[in-house]
Amino acid sequence: MASLEQRRELSTVMRALADAGLNQGAAGNASVRTPEGMLITPTGIKPSLLQDDSPVEMALDGTCAPGQLRPSSEWHFHAALYRHRPEIGAVVHVHSPHATALACLRREIPAFHYMISVAGGDSIRCGEYALFGTDALSSVVLAALDGRSACLLANHGMVATGATLAAAHGLTLAVEDLAHQYCLALQCGGPVLLTEQEMNAVLERFKTYGQQAVE
Repeated sequence: MASLEQRRELSTVMRALADAGLNQGAAGNASVRTPEGMLITPTGIKPSLLQDDSPVEMALDGTCAPGQLRPSSEWHFHAALYRHRPEIGAVVHVHSPHATALACLRREIPAFHYMISVAGGDSIRCGEYALFGTDALSSVVLAALDGRSACLLANHGMVATGATLAAAHGLTLAVEDLAHQYCLALQCGGPVLLTEQEMNAVLERFKTYGQQAVE
């Protein structure tokens, strides 16, 4: 069974995303891995109305116990990520303004800034368009996130993942900030991109970035 702490954390993160302007209305969704499958936000409910019992417990084949709210229509790609990426413990999906603007242009975010590496590579890919709530979109998400922890989805929005919900939330904020910076750089004539060699050096440095466990 999902814990009360997990349920509260999901609702808190969804409210924080809305308060930050990264989702409007009932847009977006989030989930966390559980021993039985996943816990995911329900469909069509504004974050301000989420209760402790609102998140939906699901198996990764899409089955869920009766008596719960209907899960997010995007449960397919959440489940696919948990099935294929065992290191992922949480998934956040938003329709944030700048990331979505770039996604609607079907533009990836290239190596205009070294912090692109927070998503695990030298770019933040934009996956192809697929109808929301379908297995086709799941395939797109898996491909766009191959070797990455975040991606854009054409004419849709952004997906960020992490070992924990806090990590996925933090990456969501970071990618939206990068998308904003890239949009501004494009308006000023276009950025100078870092070279493959420069980004390889950044990615190597990021392996030991931040606080490291003392052995």
